[in-house]
Amino acid sequence: MTVTTDDTPNPAGDFSLADEPFALFANWLRDAEAGEPNDPNAMALATVDADGLPNVRMVLLKGVDGADATDRGFVFYTNLESAKGRELQAAHKAALCFHWKSLRRQVRVRGLVTLVSGAEADAYYASRARGSRLGAWASAQSRPLESRFALEKAVALVTAKYPIGEIPRPPHWSGFRVTPLEIEFWHDRPFRLHDRLVFRRPDATAAWEKARLYP
Repeated sequence: MTVTTDDTPNPAGDFSLADEPFALFANWLRDAEAGEPNDPNAMALATVDADGLPNVRMVLLKGVDGADATDRGFVFYTNLESAKGRELQAAHKAALCFHWKSLRRQVRVRGLVTLVSGAEADAYYASRARGSRLGAWASAQSRPLESRFALEKAVALVTAKYPIGEIPRPPHWSGFRVTPLEIEFWHDRPFRLHDRLVFRRPDATAAWEKARLYP
């Protein structure tokens, strides 16, 4: 898919012809990887806390996968004891937003949340830089930190414990998969007459229904 300027009849191409959202998302992500200067896989993750107050932060997409169509989803990894980890495990629902400013495109996702398998988490953890693996042990993510020195001391202690060789995955660190029930694609158009296309389904086993939306 070629990205062109906004003075063309349809700068995003006629993406309304797409039959299902995952292939379209893959095409847009490839365009972002070619055109976005920083973190094309960055996405806003929205959760809700025990009081019903929304929470949002940026995380990195690490895969769009699953064993089959019924559990295919957007995968990211985190500390399970962090604020987002606790909220995701309590509500089992989340929303995502990708915004690729240079491409003038956005994708919004809403769906159900499950933990990835231990094997998936182990495989991804093993692929991380050594410093990141040590940091996963050292950081009590989202909890109060008395000083930067305390964090550096925790990293030093973990480094001394695992000076060489493999570093096992912490039991409090894993991944989540957001299996979408709704995926909306948005592309900027002149005069704020944007293109919007949404795919919806009542559950993960149902067929997608597609509709255009007013901007």
